[in-house]
Amino acid sequence: MASASSSNPAIQKSDELLPPPELSPNSSHTSHTILTPEDDSEDEDEEEGYKMRRLSGEGREKVWDAEEDALEESEEEERDAGRRRRLSRSSVESYKLYTPDEEREVVRIFDKKLVLFVALLYMLSFLDRSNIGNAKIAGLDLDLGLDTVRYQWVITAFYIAYICFEWMSILWKIIPAHIYVTAIVLSWGIVASLQSVATSFEGLLVLRVLLGIGEAGFTGIPYYLSFFFKREELALRTGYFISAAPLATSFASSIAWAIISLGKHSPIASWRLLFLLEGFPSVLVAVIAWHIIPDSPSTAPYLTRRQKRVAYLRLRSEETPHSHPSSSHLNTSDILDTITSPRIYLTAFIFFLTNLAFSSLPVFLPTIIHEMWHTVSTSQALSAPPYLFSFLIVILTSWASDKYHTRSLFIILHALISASGYALLALSPTLNLSSEIRYLLLFPAASGFFSVVTLTITWSINNEPSSSGRGVGFAILQVIGQCGPLVGTRLYPDEEAPYYVKGMGVCALSMGDGGGTGEYAKLGGGGGREREREFRYLL
Repeated sequence: MASASSSNPAIQKSDELLPPPELSPNSSHTSHTILTPEDDSEDEDEEEGYKMRRLSGEGREKVWDAEEDALEESEEEERDAGRRRRLSRSSVESYKLYTPDEEREVVRIFDKKLVLFVALLYMLSFLDRSNIGNAKIAGLDLDLGLDTVRYQWVITAFYIAYICFEWMSILWKIIPAHIYVTAIVLSWGIVASLQSVATSFEGLLVLRVLLGIGEAGFTGIPYYLSFFFKREELALRTGYFISAAPLATSFASSIAWAIISLGKHSPIASWRLLFLLEGFPSVLVAVIAWHIIPDSPSTAPYLTRRQKRVAYLRLRSEETPHSHPSSSHLNTSDILDTITSPRIYLTAFIFFLTNLAFSSLPVFLPTIIHEMWHTVSTSQALSAPPYLFSFLIVILTSWASDKYHTRSLFIILHALISASGYALLALSPTLNLSSEIRYLLLFPAASGFFSVVTLTITWSINNEPSSSGRGVGFAILQVIGQCGPLVGTRLYPDEEAPYYVKGMGVCALSMGDGGGTGEYAKLGGGGGREREREFRYLL
């Protein structure tokens, strides 16, 4: 591309091939943004990306390796402008081909069209997995002859399948997302609905295994969102996604209360009606997913051609030079770097400890509250407020984590808050705490572990420099972390009612240890000298 005069204030140069990773997308250097053509005539395919090389001498100039139409368009724009200036070597920005307003508009569209939709899908999945707790106190255990041991196996079977198929997170990099999401949502919707016709412990056990397989593939959504958002944007979007879990649980309690009340006047058992009415919506939404879920930023059906270009270009600095989220190939060197680095195992251990609480409370909360107030309808209704509170706290925490570019500080804080709530619940018989106070202690316990789960997932994804590394790292995080529910789902046997001292104590210790591990990682565990560059979002 021909060089122009150095007087143009609208264009900046840098000796860096890519923007430094610590740069925020909303950099203050907006006055140096290249203004690109306003028309919408660009091609949709951006597969090859943009590359720059430096030439020696005073007359260094940029050279783009891009689609032919984009190159011609840029040349024409620069000829028309006829002005250019070169910044000093200390410039912290690379070339930009879009304005901050354009970038914000693309992010806003993805938030509205993509993030909210996948949050809805996760809400449905969490509803289908956790409503067994509501079904139990609605008569499931009596009709199918589920004692404590059998009920624990029904819950555990889901997580065994869930763990064994966590490797499916890698498939987000290989299978087109709209096909993959439609298939897994349809599968768990059908299986969740079929739980309503279970007639034996064995039949329900098989259905829970199949449900675990279907939902295991969906856990990779935070990894999928990293294809569309920068590192400093990811916690809030993961927060929207994860907070769908407490929101779903609060709705589940309210919906369960209404369905169980309706079931008293229906020829169908209340718990069967519950499984059917909460499972079948996933089947309907699966059809919608086919048309809404994009495979990559440059294929989103709700973006214009210009917006697709911006969505692609703004993620250049998020990847290693040989990798990009839109690529369907796994890079071997990135995979080896991930599996041999201690950093992924530290976050996986935190995830394991947090999942002890994350998996157990949603399943057992109706039973725990039932032991406080002794009526089914009251227990169902009072299960909702702790989760609504958790929903708000997760969103607030995620926003603050992105704003201040720190993960570990909030992980440690919420882990300690949750541990304190559980510890007081474990000591409630000794302290002679009333049922009302015990109920209030559920609020910090629940909001704490939901926040830690959200930020731990984001933390793990942030610290992998390539999409291949993020995919494999996320799979490792899930495989190790999801072993926590194997312990968590056995913490509240009926014979330990009403205080469940052992279960509350174990959760208190696990959340406290999770906070301690977060502090160790913050101080440099597993990071070494690399940590200052790659772990910039840990601090």
